[in-house]
Amino acid sequence: MTVDLNADLGESYGSWSMGDDEALLDVVTSANVACGFHAGDPATMLRTCRAAASRGVTVGAHPSYPDLVGFGRRHLELSAEELVAATVYQLGALDACCRAAGTRLAYVKPHGALYHDVSRDSTLARAFVLGVVEVAPLAVLGPAGSELLKAAAELGLATAAEVFADRAYRADGSLVPRGESGAIVDDADAVAERVVGMVTAGTVLAVDGTLVPVVADSICLHSDTPGAVALARRVRAALVDAGVGLGPFA
Repeated sequence: MTVDLNADLGESYGSWSMGDDEALLDVVTSANVACGFHAGDPATMLRTCRAAASRGVTVGAHPSYPDLVGFGRRHLELSAEELVAATVYQLGALDACCRAAGTRLAYVKPHGALYHDVSRDSTLARAFVLGVVEVAPLAVLGPAGSELLKAAAELGLATAAEVFADRAYRADGSLVPRGESGAIVDDADAVAERVVGMVTAGTVLAVDGTLVPVVADSICLHSDTPGAVALARRVRAALVDAGVGLGPFA
């Protein structure tokens, strides 16, 4: 059994710094690199790609709605044509950074509100994936059973399902919204235990005590969760102790 560890990285912007990318790149096997629309200026994008390449970490694009002020966590009304163009623009920029860093762009995972919207809305999902196809036949990372992964498969792209190490789940398998109490799980032992369960048993305990089935090809570790680096190291160690191999899905 092998699983991927991914983290949202490259989210600094100008003089504003987010997370410890260097330390997390020593732990994860895949890096979701911000493409400039919610975070990540050109220098940060290139620097992150170079840091990932030097460690053999696979690089994926982390495109967003054009929402720097809201960190990409607000829904925007984009037409299908606008979403295709926004996706092409962001993936093209990161692909160039990857080439300059001596690595390749391997997959894509949408960020924030876009992630949730394309997971639920088939029209938006198809528009997003059409934008991906315009750039390259990248693998697509998202929630199992989502409209996003369905659209990707229909258009001939490889897919992988992810779970979230540090986010609480509802009984229906959705994430508890960030604005609600208990949405973030930051106790390292608790996170490590639930991740091992998600990978080895295919289940996670929801906030109401329901045991929810999940598919875990990749595990997301957020760089802005309190104690993110220590938490990521604890998760990696717990998986190794459980006999789970670690490697990129793409």
